[in-house]
Amino acid sequence: MPSASFSSSRSYVRRSRRKGGHRIPLPSRTQSSEPCESVPCPNNVTGSAMAATACAGPSGSGGGGSPPVPAAAAATTAGHHSPYDLRRKSPPAYHEPGPSGSCSLPARKRPRTSLSQGVDVCNVSQYLQYELPDEVLLCILSHLTERDLCRVAQVCKRFNTIANDTELWKSLYQSVFEYDTPLMHPAPCQFEFVAADECEADNPWKESFRQLYYGIHVRPNFRPKKDSRIKYFNTIRAALEYVEERGGSTSTSSSSSSACACTCSCGAAACSCRRAPAPTPAPTSAPALLFVHAGLYQEECLAIDTDVQLIGCAAGNVAESVVLEREAESTLTFAEGANRAYAGHMTLKFSPDATSTMQHHKHYCLEVSDNCSPTVDHCIIRSASVVGAAVCVSGAGANPVIKHCDISDCENVGLYVTDYAQGAYQDNEISRNALAGIWVKNFANPIMRRNHIHHGRDVGIFTFENGLGYFEANDIHNNRIAGFEVKAGANPTVVHCEIHHGQTGGIYVHESGLGQFIDNKIHSNNFAGVWITSNSNPTIRRNEIYNGHQGGVYIFGEGRGLIEHNNIYGNALAGIQIRTNSDPIVRHNKIHHGQHGGIYVHEKGQGLIEENEVYANTLAGVWITTGSTPVLRRNRIHSGKQVGVYFYDNGHGKLEDNDIFNHLYSGVQIRTGSNPVIRGNKIWGGQNGGVLVYNGGLGILEQNEIFDNAMAGVWIKTDSNPTLKRNKIFDGRDGGICIFNGGKGVLEENDIFRNAQAGVLISTQSHPVLRRNRIFDGLAAGVEITNNATATLEHNQIFNNRFGGLCLASGVSPLVRGNKIFSNQDAVEKAVGGGQCLYKISSYTSFPMHDFYRCQTCNTTDRNAICVNCIKTCHSGHDVEFIRHDRFFCDCGAGTLSNQCQLQGEPTQDTDTLYDSAAPMESHTLMVN
Repeated sequence: MPSASFSSSRSYVRRSRRKGGHRIPLPSRTQSSEPCESVPCPNNVTGSAMAATACAGPSGSGGGGSPPVPAAAAATTAGHHSPYDLRRKSPPAYHEPGPSGSCSLPARKRPRTSLSQGVDVCNVSQYLQYELPDEVLLCILSHLTERDLCRVAQVCKRFNTIANDTELWKSLYQSVFEYDTPLMHPAPCQFEFVAADECEADNPWKESFRQLYYGIHVRPNFRPKKDSRIKYFNTIRAALEYVEERGGSTSTSSSSSSACACTCSCGAAACSCRRAPAPTPAPTSAPALLFVHAGLYQEECLAIDTDVQLIGCAAGNVAESVVLEREAESTLTFAEGANRAYAGHMTLKFSPDATSTMQHHKHYCLEVSDNCSPTVDHCIIRSASVVGAAVCVSGAGANPVIKHCDISDCENVGLYVTDYAQGAYQDNEISRNALAGIWVKNFANPIMRRNHIHHGRDVGIFTFENGLGYFEANDIHNNRIAGFEVKAGANPTVVHCEIHHGQTGGIYVHESGLGQFIDNKIHSNNFAGVWITSNSNPTIRRNEIYNGHQGGVYIFGEGRGLIEHNNIYGNALAGIQIRTNSDPIVRHNKIHHGQHGGIYVHEKGQGLIEENEVYANTLAGVWITTGSTPVLRRNRIHSGKQVGVYFYDNGHGKLEDNDIFNHLYSGVQIRTGSNPVIRGNKIWGGQNGGVLVYNGGLGILEQNEIFDNAMAGVWIKTDSNPTLKRNKIFDGRDGGICIFNGGKGVLEENDIFRNAQAGVLISTQSHPVLRRNRIFDGLAAGVEITNNATATLEHNQIFNNRFGGLCLASGVSPLVRGNKIFSNQDAVEKAVGGGQCLYKISSYTSFPMHDFYRCQTCNTTDRNAICVNCIKTCHSGHDVEFIRHDRFFCDCGAGTLSNQCQLQGEPTQDTDTLYDSAAPMESHTLMVN
């Protein structure tokens, strides 16, 4: 190191002038004699060797100017304090420096002391301050404590810059706190790791050190640096006793609350750089802060009834490195009084001895009791007890915040909230527990948000015995039983959750359960998405219920419920199933693209089903069977691949004001003793007819509009006996009403018009009653009776039909009374009189009624028929046979015989003559949930 003699004062003065622009203004001797009293530790400067280097030469020529004092003394400037409010127990006494090496006397009166012969102390000081390489200074400063480092920062600008080096503070920080990332502590019970490159502070490690400095440490067998004021203990119990002795505070400085109002942003209380308001120091009322360092802590039963913050402290994965474990009694208990307590970043284990006879069913890994509100954050919680729960929150006033915790692999319930307890539970991982992931019981009312609850060996969330709760945005999946179960008067609110891939169902509400399930996604469950049974009455609203391996919503065993505004689709069985005296309200839902039916009501099911859109289902849109009596109003049931609404096996109920259209089969089918009331509906666009009543079906059809169906508007067959009143049956692409194969029925006051075949066709031993109907404007006959059928026709008006009003086949003798048959066109008789082939006026679906023959010469079959004019012209001289007077079309004119018709133009290809309307397709497929 170069030296300078005392005689080189001229050169020294020049150097001082050159550097003078960067020097710190020194306070006068009139300032306080105890500067450390107003500055919180570690910005205090007492007894520091580095502070002595602040003794520079006189700043003015000739040695004049203010007497030099330690630069750290500037920290006492009124109204300023350091932002690094590192607390201490009490301020140390200020010692007047002794005569040797003291900088408190004026330079001209202070005796010089040399380190060796011919060495100028001031020049050494000058060299240390301005010429010593940064790397050497950093190496020196790395051996200091945090307090001394803050003192050095007050010497001069250069020292301040080097003493605030990020890597320097990182090394110091990690020697104390061990964290790989700065941990910010902006407020009581709030801790957050912030990556250094994302932190707003200029020096994140120093800022974190400042915020955490008031804490004490549990670090077994650790020897801190000499002169460090950080408290260390070997056990958590000893640290808690220390906190209790000090009245709940861990502050290391009793004067921290009296720190100056502002300080330099660099941390020095008196430097020449820009000043800025300091961050608010930790208040003396802040809860005590305990850092628990890496290790396994056993045999410590922790019951906390005061405001204290426990946080794990380790490198790497903090929570895995700090383990608290008990074999008897709860591992960690918060009791009354712990209102601002905190436990975070540690593992809590409860591992009772399997061979022990001690009862532990009321002991838990974590217990929160009455009238306390701790925060539990980023903890790993494990319990090996086969009874009880890993976490228990119970009692009025229990209101914890449990967040970012991992409650998994427990041999019992994960989280148990009971007895009027509340609390906020968010962003937790709750998985693979032997029983339910969460229990909520006995008027407990927690708020649970964004939890991940999955792969439990029981139910995901179980609310029972009047449990409440608000559950939002949770992901619940792959649990062995239901994702969410509600029982025995429980009434939770579940919103924006995703409940999926349950090994049984999604939501299970039973035994008078309630609840509101709103805006959830419920999908891909092995059984029904929602089960409602045994007098339960939940609200299921605005959910998406889809892709279930069985049904969407399953209501049975006298279940009720409000099912509205849901989107239910893609389920393997019925979108909604109602059975066994259940009586829900189902409205405003979309039920579509099911692999089975849309709505299935059976086994005396009931319900009000209104204003839903049911479409594009593989089987029936709505199935009603086995004594069921639902009411369907104002629904749109359409575009199904089979029937629209299907009543069978004594299915009853009311079908009112619905739009039923565009089904591959008929719009409505009624069979086997079913007796519904079908009123005010529009039934149209069916590819196999509008309404089909068969196999003993009954029913009252009134005031419906049945139109534009590909086959008959209404089919009545096989001993069925419905009542049709005041319906409008029109524009059918086949007949209006077709009754055959022993069909009966009462048809009263209907308007039947503009159908492609007969307005009413009665065939094959059927015997209906027609009263006061209007049958008009048909493209064929008004009423046709054929094939040994009969009928009672009373007071009907039959007019303006193309082929005639009343057309009777051979051997038919109906009872006719008071009918008005007028203004019909009689196109058949006109064609016969004009010598035309009757095929000219018929088609494949519209058959005239007249005499027809067979030709033995032309080898006609029993399925062929020839009109009278073709017999006279085309088959003149042949061996012919009169068959009967009936409805047919002429095979000669259709070109299906060997000879060419002489009354027609080019022959046309056709199938065999049809004597009757094509039989409708009947739905016999039944799949049951």
